Amino acid sequence: MQPTLVVLAAGMASRYGSMKQTQGFGPSGETIMEYSIYDAIRAGFGKVVFIIREEFESMFRENFGNKLEGKIKVEFAFQELGKFVGSRTIPEERKKPWGTAHAVLCCKGIVNEPFAVINADDFYGRDGFVKAYDFLTNQAAADNYAIIGYELKKTLSDNGSVSRGVCNVDAKGNLIDINERTKIYRNEKSIITYEDENGLHEVSEDSSVSMNFFAFYPSFIKDAEDYFGEFLDKEINNQKGEFFIPLVVDKVVKSGKVNVKVIPTSAQWFGVTYKEDAPEVQASIDKLVADGEYPSSLWA
Repeated sequence: MQPTLVVLAAGMASRYGSMKQTQGFGPSGETIMEYSIYDAIRAGFGKVVFIIREEFESMFRENFGNKLEGKIKVEFAFQELGKFVGSRTIPEERKKPWGTAHAVLCCKGIVNEPFAVINADDFYGRDGFVKAYDFLTNQAAADNYAIIGYELKKTLSDNGSVSRGVCNVDAKGNLIDINERTKIYRNEKSIITYEDENGLHEVSEDSSVSMNFFAFYPSFIKDAEDYFGEFLDKEINNQKGEFFIPLVVDKVVKSGKVNVKVIPTSAQWFGVTYKEDAPEVQASIDKLVADGEYPSSLWA
């Protein structure tokens, strides 16, 4: 069975200020996620599922339907606030989606095979998709998941701080735990630091970090469902509360239910966390095309 690629595209793009998921960066107007889908097809993935808000369906079908027809199967999952909340009352002021693990939970009934999860607005590089495909077709199981781990120094933005899940890994490459660091940046002494309520802390530039590129067995969707109720009971009235994938991953690892491999890649990540990142992304893609890594038109 060919694995599926799940694309997280329901976010509100609050820091970027626009629908960055559909902004063109390639020579023929390709979006960042199109390069990910192209790499996934080359690696052997058989289906792509876009997780979006329902009001964006016609726009996504118009932008991607014809391009991908005959190349990979396309399906949609809709992330809505009311899904999987049961009889709980959602505060009227809550508008923000519940987070990435809830997004994956919204794939219940649509994704029934081993799958990878990625962000729509991150460029991951071909190597990650090749390694994810190999894991999903040869090693993935209900007790064995994976993270594609990027080197922290290759995931920073020159235009502001970033959030990264810093992985603590044992000698065999297995995840011990994952810590979400929300304000990571390179300081004036060229040392990478993160901020929290206790001040500034140094972190190794070679640390393995999660860029929301995961390789899961379909049992992860049940894991997310099991923990979502627990999350809501604590956080439903917290306007900033989000049910992140790393939260679920950390819980299943610490429970002893699942082993999570951290599969390293030396690929250079880039993305559009801030509007000021856009010219750098454009230049990076132009160079990859000029170097022959990608054609000037992905779908011609």
